[in-house]
Amino acid sequence: MSTARLARIADQIQRELSELIREGLRDPRVKLVTITGVELARDQSHAKVFFTTLGTAEEAQACGDGLERAAGFRRGGLAHRLSTRTVPELHFAYDDSIERGVRLSRLIDEAVAPPAPSRRRRPAG
Repeated sequence: MSTARLARIADQIQRELSELIREGLRDPRVKLVTITGVELARDQSHAKVFFTTLGTAEEAQACGDGLERAAGFRRGGLAHRLSTRTVPELHFAYDDSIERGVRLSRLIDEAVAPPAPSRRRRPAG
C-alpha cells in the first residue's frame, strides 16, 4: 500500500478520533486532550495515537490510562466512521514534543539575550 494512502487514512483516523473523544468520552481522567498525530502500521492492524494534554505529568499519565481503557470502545466508533476494510488497534502515547520545543525555545532565547548589566559597588569614602 502506498505511503500516501496510509497518510490519508492516518489523518482521517486522527480527525475522527478527536471528534469521538470530544463528543463521547466521559472518563474524568481524560480532559483537555489534543490528538497530535497517528502512525499507522503498513498492514493497518495497529495505530499509534499521539496525544498531548494540559497539566502535570501525573495528569498526563492518568489521561493516557483513560484513553487506553477506552481504546476498544473508540475503535468501535471508528469502525462506523471509516470506510476501510479493517480498523486498527489503538495504542496511545504521550507526545512531549511540544514541551520539548518550548523548553528549547526558552534556552535559545536565554542564550541570545544580552547579559544583564552588573552592578558595581562604589568604594566607600
